[in-house]
Amino acid sequence: MPLNHRPGYIQLLLRGLLAGLAAGLLAGGFAYLVGEPHINAAIAIEEAAAPPGEHADDPLVDRDVQSTAGLFLATGLYGVALGGILATAYTVLRRHLRTDSDTRAALGLSAAALTGIVLVPYLKYPPNPPAVGNPDTINQRTAAYLAVLALGLVAVWAAALAARTQTDQWRQATAGTAAFVVVVGIAYALLPTFHEVPDDFPATLLWDFRISSLGTQTILWTALGLTFAGLLTARTKATVTAA
Repeated sequence: MPLNHRPGYIQLLLRGLLAGLAAGLLAGGFAYLVGEPHINAAIAIEEAAAPPGEHADDPLVDRDVQSTAGLFLATGLYGVALGGILATAYTVLRRHLRTDSDTRAALGLSAAALTGIVLVPYLKYPPNPPAVGNPDTINQRTAAYLAVLALGLVAVWAAALAARTQTDQWRQATAGTAAFVVVVGIAYALLPTFHEVPDDFPATLLWDFRISSLGTQTILWTALGLTFAGLLTARTKATVTAA
């Protein structure tokens, strides 16, 4: 798209926010249908393991509200925030991306974010359901997670820089992959490991919960990239037609 036809940042931001809202609600629907049953099962295990006569404090928000309106509100707002970030990243990085296609640029950025923000932290610190985790290590686990998230983005950036040093496509892929693997490998080796899943916790429930969590994030970022790219394409066609 010619530079003089590119929508301004405010228009891009609005498209990103709209795409994020749609993606967040779609991901919320998946989380409600697929993830919530596993969370409820984990909560039941946690409550059954509580000492006799000991009851958890009543939550400020009823569990039914949390799993419906609260869930969609959270995923919707989360999607809006990510849409704004994607639109901002697109505005800043678009001219540096080696493609003339705005669709490929938008999808490439969302794929890079999915890799660095979701997949890299997930493989090191997969999410755990309720009833799993030591409250005494929450600060250490939070710091470690934020560190691996940042290093995941560094790994994606290193892969992009390494790929730029080559001209042939296969060499670009090889250099980028090697740089990514090196950074991620160093990060995984240096960061601590936490083993806090009880031996008697159902392995199937743990697996299903983690897969549903990954599915929710994958759907969110995929839908965000596709919707944002679609809105960019629609804007381009409308601008060209008007011209």
